[in-house]
Amino acid sequence: MIRLDADRSVEFCDGFRRRDFLHAGSLSTLGLGLGQFLGLKAHGAVDKSKDMNCIMLMLVGGPSQLDTWDMKPNAPVEIRGPYKPMKTNVPGIEISENFPRMAKHADKYAIVRSMYHTAAAVHDTGHQMMQTGRLFQGGVEHPHIGCVLGKLRGPKGDVPPHVLLPRPIGNTGGNMPHGQSAGFLGKTFDPFVLNADPADPNFRVPDMLPPDYLTALRVDRRRNWREMVDKTVNKFETSQDARLLDSTFHQAYTLMSSEKAREAFELHREDEKVREKYGMNRFGQSCLLARRMIEAGVRFVTINMFETVFDEITWDIHGSKPFSPISCYKDLVGPMFDMAYSSLLEELQQRGLLENTMIVAFGEFGRTPKVNPAGGRDHWPQCWSILMAGGGVKGGQAVGASDDIGAAPKDRPCTPGEVAATIYHSLGINLETELPGAQGRPIPIVDRGVQPIRELFS
Repeated sequence: MIRLDADRSVEFCDGFRRRDFLHAGSLSTLGLGLGQFLGLKAHGAVDKSKDMNCIMLMLVGGPSQLDTWDMKPNAPVEIRGPYKPMKTNVPGIEISENFPRMAKHADKYAIVRSMYHTAAAVHDTGHQMMQTGRLFQGGVEHPHIGCVLGKLRGPKGDVPPHVLLPRPIGNTGGNMPHGQSAGFLGKTFDPFVLNADPADPNFRVPDMLPPDYLTALRVDRRRNWREMVDKTVNKFETSQDARLLDSTFHQAYTLMSSEKAREAFELHREDEKVREKYGMNRFGQSCLLARRMIEAGVRFVTINMFETVFDEITWDIHGSKPFSPISCYKDLVGPMFDMAYSSLLEELQQRGLLENTMIVAFGEFGRTPKVNPAGGRDHWPQCWSILMAGGGVKGGQAVGASDDIGAAPKDRPCTPGEVAATIYHSLGINLETELPGAQGRPIPIVDRGVQPIRELFS
């Protein structure tokens, strides 16, 4: 992935650091702008009349369907859990009492209550399928949806097409890829990764600012950057990535020096009341930053609500350490999501952006219908709920249904592949598009025959 940090640096005699160049100056070289420069466009792959965006909220840990958006108040106590349903502003749709602000915005989003998959009940496989539409097999890593969009459409102006906030998913126990890279498309199309906590009072994105040495160098020295790299980093210059440098070097400098790109990350420009409305925490401020990214021209933003499921309060409510208790849905996780998600819906609608910005919020699976002996719920990919809004999605509806105890889809079963197809459909990407895979073998953008969840648009 394209990173903003650098673990080590080599300083040249004039103060120019090699790793600063590789990580900051060559951001465009590694994928920010290549859609335009390399002409990587598939004929008929993109409906250019659609200028759609997407914000993907990855709810790491797997929210319980029974304690969030598919309540079963008439089930036995060991099934229904500790929370009560709450009426929303849409007659007939109820959600958990832990989401009071969401209840006032149910007309803006749709709930899909019949998600399922048949792969292993581990976090990593769910992350793969929900973010790429595919399970990784045979050593093939499929690209994240945002990376595909970046390849097919390229950036708008000086900002990257796909930004990942605040950090990539870390260890969730499976030691497998999480589906947040460009996979077989190559690192050229990896997302721009923030690698910082936007809730930190000292938050800034230093590598998005013109490096300090730029103010000290003369214009002619700036023009000689390429010459310095030629003389100093010969090994790098022989690599495939370096061969992209000629056509994108100017774009790299444009990104680094772009006032628009820098301002998009400057949360201190927001009114303090707006920031507090989203929640002064990592997820809340990431959602606010996502709104700013979309306004600045970023096409796709991925937000990881958590980085891991170990020793951190998350949706992963097994009930005993190192995991979370079910009470955290009321005490921390539920309110955190309620504030950020509702504020994002509100502001995008107020600013006229919701119509052309799809917001998808989902975990990697659901939770067991029966509460376990530790008072929590375990992994359950057989059935769970997700949220979809904006981007043409008709709000105020529930698509599909689960059985009486939330254990299996009863009506309109939906798969991760169909979710991916739905996002692509909203973004105006032809589902028949084929991407160049390993050894030149074309790989369909989604499995053949997989279709969008059409009910969401009617």
